[in-house]
Amino acid sequence: MRATSQNFLFRHRDFGLYWFGMAFESIAVQIEAVTIGWQIYTVSRETLSIEESAFMVGMVGLAQFIPLFVLTLWAGSLADRHSRRAIVLGSIVLKIVGVLGLVAVALEPTPTLWHIFAIAGIFGVARAFLSPAASALVPMLVPKADMPQAISLKSLSWQVSVILGPWIGGMLCAVSTALAYGVAACLYVLAITIVSLLRTNTKPARQPGGQWEQIKEGLVYTWKNKIIFGAISLDLFAVLLGGATALLPAFASDILKVGPEGFGILRSGPAIGAVVMALALARWPLKRRAGVRMFWAVAAFGLATIVFGLSQNMWLSLAALAVLGAADMISVYVRQTLVQIVTPDHMRGRVSSVSGLFISGSNELGEFESGVVSRFIGPVGAAVFGGIGTLIVTGTWAWMFPGLRKADRLDGVEPEDEETLKPHSMTSPVS
Repeated sequence: MRATSQNFLFRHRDFGLYWFGMAFESIAVQIEAVTIGWQIYTVSRETLSIEESAFMVGMVGLAQFIPLFVLTLWAGSLADRHSRRAIVLGSIVLKIVGVLGLVAVALEPTPTLWHIFAIAGIFGVARAFLSPAASALVPMLVPKADMPQAISLKSLSWQVSVILGPWIGGMLCAVSTALAYGVAACLYVLAITIVSLLRTNTKPARQPGGQWEQIKEGLVYTWKNKIIFGAISLDLFAVLLGGATALLPAFASDILKVGPEGFGILRSGPAIGAVVMALALARWPLKRRAGVRMFWAVAAFGLATIVFGLSQNMWLSLAALAVLGAADMISVYVRQTLVQIVTPDHMRGRVSSVSGLFISGSNELGEFESGVVSRFIGPVGAAVFGGIGTLIVTGTWAWMFPGLRKADRLDGVEPEDEETLKPHSMTSPVS
């Protein structure tokens, strides 16, 4: 019988500490993200139109993506050379510096937008280093046999934070943006305190070769493993086009007219669906036809985005966002299991950095794309356009990556071609 989540966390002490610490960090991230989006939109609406204000919210994604794009691959290499716990702690410290800066901006009589964009760039730097180190840290804290459950619990923790964080952030925004940022800072401090208690040696074995040579090795590995490359690139382009959550301030304020409280509830919608799906996957894991189900899930993501864009009802919009989140959870589950189990430990930082770069590109550039399109055709048109684009990407990727489409089991991908099988085997590590 599979151990319960509670027993699993206590049985693997350091993973349990990491799980709780990063749960607090994730809630802080969500509170901060909701508050930044709401603050920028409300400040912009004092002088700009709905379309122009939505565009300004989308610019936050670009401000965070630029440092992510520049630094992520280097950060992945560092995660394969130095203590991953130390990198995680240093990244959270940088986030604390940024959120305290946001407190100062929020206390100004007239907040300056470019100050917020500059601090968003600081968060981009912190995420560039945190993401690969945090992802590569998990396999060091549990045996390989327990990796699927660890990944499931980690995903569940993140999705719960995406429910609680936006709801808390929305409530706090209704009182004071400075208060919301202050609560996020306290949660970051709590996360650092817990993660610093890890005893496991989190410094990977040193590999030969210079840093740039190792970065190149990680890129080549990801490119040659077409199943992994297909999975993470599908996520990139699907979410890049279907980034409806970036438009939520405009929908909450001027289309659905539900205010900051309703904004927080809508922001939690995708995570509600994701948590339900995560619990379902824990109870009934994908045993067969994982690739096909992943493609169907991404298609459902696109359809839900279209419904959200056309909806004029708060509860229909929330339901569409929940379906969107549930569909995305299936994609996340398949992709993360593939990346973590297939990749050798000494390369996990670099491969995670490539995967993280794609994911960050889909999130941050997706916000930017939604803001730009909204500037020309409005928030509703931008959401519908993105959903249609996601459907087109799904069909194109199903044709371009037949190996991913034919992937059957997450514990043993079995392409028909023998040469393709060698680099994609889930039962033996790839060097």
